[in-house]
Amino acid sequence: MFTFRFLVLAAAGLWLAASALPGAQTIREDFSGDPVSRGWQRFGDPSLFAWDAANQALAVTWDSSRPNSYFHRPLGTTLTRGDGFSLAFNLRLRDIAIGTTPGKDFTFQLAIGFLNLRDATRTNFMRGTGMDSPNLVEFDYFPDSGFGATVSPTLISSNRVFASSFNVLALTPDDDFHVTMSYTPSNQTLVTTMTKNGEEFGPMRNVVLTNQDFTDFRVDHVAVCSYSDFGQDPAGDGSILARGVVDNFEIVVPEPPVGALSGAPQADHWTVAFDSQANWTYALEATPDFTSWQKVSAVTPGTGGLMTLTDINHLGDRAFYRVLAERP
Repeated sequence: MFTFRFLVLAAAGLWLAASALPGAQTIREDFSGDPVSRGWQRFGDPSLFAWDAANQALAVTWDSSRPNSYFHRPLGTTLTRGDGFSLAFNLRLRDIAIGTTPGKDFTFQLAIGFLNLRDATRTNFMRGTGMDSPNLVEFDYFPDSGFGATVSPTLISSNRVFASSFNVLALTPDDDFHVTMSYTPSNQTLVTTMTKNGEEFGPMRNVVLTNQDFTDFRVDHVAVCSYSDFGQDPAGDGSILARGVVDNFEIVVPEPPVGALSGAPQADHWTVAFDSQANWTYALEATPDFTSWQKVSAVTPGTGGLMTLTDINHLGDRAFYRVLAERP
């Protein structure tokens, strides 16, 4: 399960710390200001990602000789195959080379997309093995190493089943590419479109989740990903070193699982009300001092509308509450 916790209120005086607008939310990033001040973070080798203040873009080095490294920010929700969402961004490569790690002469990918941060930051998360990188929805590009350069929109389920399309297209340096990826749950289809210097580029085949072994995915962060080339089959080891800029993210995702929070005492108990979603479960947690938390309500499925949770205990004159939202 994947968890979100929202601080809600203090019994000694109402303290609301989260809310959400109805409908889908749109996250935009044009890098006109320092992205770290807007929730972006670095993981792995921080030197691979730098804010280019002069050009208002993110300068990126994809270097597979380095550990798994991400420039990422939370979505505020967890996406699954039952959610509609989209991702768009600009990409301009300055230079790109493969076979840059000694003994790893074939191609390797650069990637931008959605990941599950808990999975992706584990030491046993290895993108190159094909079996050890669950919960991804991403745009992958493999430079040519004899079989054609390939753009590959990819989804990987929680049980490590792949769904992707392979499109023989080359991302040439010093050209401006715009990528849009849109997933529709009603037909289980990921549609990817691209332009090159403002002109249509492609076309690209859709990715449709038809494999019955593909269970589901859980992704909660958007990220620019520089994957390590560690762990590959020695017969086909590849590596990459590329430099470029990424800009103008536009991400559309469902609203957060907790919205429009309010709270009030009911007799000698506190009750919290909020807008819920039907595909989440909820529980109320409390603490007197922030050192430990305990559930003070039953775990309850969301209704898709207004929902209330009540503290079944009384923790004294001072207690702080939060709503625990989990994706089953």
